[in-house]
Amino acid sequence: MQTRELSIPGAWEITPRQFGDDRGTFMEWFKEPAFTAALGHGLHLAQANCSVSAAGVLRGVHYADVPPGQAKYVFCAAGAVLDVIVDLRVGSPTFGRWDSVLLDDVDRRAVYLSEGLGHAFLSLADGSTVVYLCSEGYAPDREHGIHPLDPDLAIAWPTQGRDGRPLELTLSGKDEQAPSLAEALAAGALPQADVVAAHVAGLRGEAVNR
Repeated sequence: MQTRELSIPGAWEITPRQFGDDRGTFMEWFKEPAFTAALGHGLHLAQANCSVSAAGVLRGVHYADVPPGQAKYVFCAAGAVLDVIVDLRVGSPTFGRWDSVLLDDVDRRAVYLSEGLGHAFLSLADGSTVVYLCSEGYAPDREHGIHPLDPDLAIAWPTQGRDGRPLELTLSGKDEQAPSLAEALAAGALPQADVVAAHVAGLRGEAVNR
C-alpha cells in the first residue's frame, strides 16, 4: 500500500497493491498499520456508508463541525468518480483551495480526508459505488455544505463521463441550496484551523499513548 499526501494538508491518496489472476482481483483497500504509520494516528470507525450514483450525480461539498468533525476514508468499489477535497479551515495556508483524485475500479485508489476538510465527488459512470469509513456518525445538526459550483472555489468538474458522453450535473435539493464559501465564512460556519489542529494533535497523542 502506497500513501501520498495531497496538496491540501490532512488529505491523502492511498493506492493498494492488487493481486489479479484469471479468477479476478484481490486487494487490501484499508490497512490500519500502514494508515497509522503515514498519518500518526489510527482511524476510529463509527459508521460505514455506501452510495450508488448515476453518471453526472454531484455530491457535496460536505463538512462537519470540529470537534468532533468527521474524517472519511473513501473508496470507489465500482465505476468511477472524481473525488474532491476542499480546505475549509479558516486560517489554513491553503484555505479555499482544492485537490482531486480519480477513484475508480481500475487503479482502486482511496482517499482519506481529516476533520475540517470539505468533501465532494462527481460520478463519471452509471452505478458508481462509493463506500466510505467515517470517524463519527451522521449528526444533522453538525453537518453543513458549500455549493460545489461556487465560482470562488472554481472546482474543475469534468464535463464528460468515463464513456466520453457529456455529463448533465445532478445535485440534491440540499446541495443546490448550500451557501457559497464567502457566505459560510461571513456566517462563522466554517472550521477554525487552530481548533482542527488541536483536535488532530489530540488524536495523535491518543495513538501514541495506546
